Amino acid sequence: MADHSDGQFSEAANRYAAAAFDLALESNTLAALEKDVDLLGAALKESADLRAVAASPLIDADVKAKALLAVAAKLGLSQMGRNTLGVIAKNGRAVVLPAFVKAVKARLAAHRGSRQVEITSAAPLSADQLQTIVTGLSRALGADVEPVTKVDPSLIGGFVARAGSRQFDASVKTKLEQLKLALKSA
Repeated sequence: MADHSDGQFSEAANRYAAAAFDLALESNTLAALEKDVDLLGAALKESADLRAVAASPLIDADVKAKALLAVAAKLGLSQMGRNTLGVIAKNGRAVVLPAFVKAVKARLAAHRGSRQVEITSAAPLSADQLQTIVTGLSRALGADVEPVTKVDPSLIGGFVARAGSRQFDASVKTKLEQLKLALKSA
């Protein structure tokens, strides 16, 4: 099954994120929105079944909305969070939920004057390692950094950080590829 959560549907995710953010800003509920997307993001990350339900084109939008609303209630999402999730699902766009979560987090970070940075490491980072990376990235970007961490063992070691269109690659995998190219041209 193709993953459209960040690709062709990112425009829809951004529209929903903009609407949710604007509504939360107007109603002074940004903290609730942030809690909702943190809870939803964690649930999506942890549950393959939840991701499968959200992405399945075989489940009717109304049935999917009811299922996702039950999950939202179980997670303790705010009424606005439940309403937003319901609208997304009823409109047949539940597949964009992972991208929606990312888009809302990016808007919240920008509102605070910081940048959201995706840090992918070969193994889980300790708190000290993450803080060292965040401090270096904050200096390089000239802004506070809000890290979003992922693990990709194929990096072998080190990390890759992405902030918008900028990428900082300190992975062993890339260093080995560069060495391979250098040896071929020697």
